[in-house]
Amino acid sequence: MNKVSHRKSSIDDINLIDAHYQSFSFKRHYHLDYHFGLITHGQQQYFYNGAKHVAGAGQIVIMPPDEIHDGQPKEMAGYQVKIFSITPDWLAQHTQDVSGKNQFCFPQNNIADNTLFQQLTQLHCQLDNPLVSQLAKDSLPIEYFSHLLTHYGKVREQPVTKLGSKDLRQLRDYFMAHLDQKVSLDNLAALCNLSSSQLLRQFKKATGITPYAWLARLRLEHAMALLKAGFSSTEVAYHVGFYDQAHFANTFKHTFGLAPSQIK
Repeated sequence: MNKVSHRKSSIDDINLIDAHYQSFSFKRHYHLDYHFGLITHGQQQYFYNGAKHVAGAGQIVIMPPDEIHDGQPKEMAGYQVKIFSITPDWLAQHTQDVSGKNQFCFPQNNIADNTLFQQLTQLHCQLDNPLVSQLAKDSLPIEYFSHLLTHYGKVREQPVTKLGSKDLRQLRDYFMAHLDQKVSLDNLAALCNLSSSQLLRQFKKATGITPYAWLARLRLEHAMALLKAGFSSTEVAYHVGFYDQAHFANTFKHTFGLAPSQIK
């Protein structure tokens, strides 16, 4: 049986996920935020950066934003994971404090560091514990993630993915401005000064998925953010381009493993 809980922490830029995935498999997708997964039981297997990986109990899986990956249990018993979903701006700010630069990467996507794992596991529980002081909740994430950045991060300028006269970030901005509208391949191609076939080929080569699948995921990622901000499921569905509430609810549950009404 799959059990998933999404909730906000006391810090706006950090959200928390607790999950036991026994039969649920994530198709290839991406996130808008950094995901730091703490595998507490079992093993997860996933495809990322052109290769298959396996993470077991005690390991930290790092998934940067916009990176295509999938995920599924390796064994019948599934795996349990605690996830920090952290905005790029929050991490960039603290990278600036640590290194003087705000552009960085993590060369390793799978880390075995027992001390850091225990600290982050405890932090995950503390961030929504009403008995923990706000000062501690404000301070501990900076301390522990600064350690992660210092020991496992690397300063690097973010690569620009060109698509004709535009880049992927500019296309995402265009998508975000038109989430509630129909977007055609011809419109995107004209925006990039490419033919439709050129855009389709270049986009899939750059991201690993089609523009349609990329936009569909963007709509659902934004839907998750709006639900966590307190908007109703009906409002969210309309805002991200779903005009059938049942279709939105079914698609959301198929994607995230829980219904929109379960998001806190």
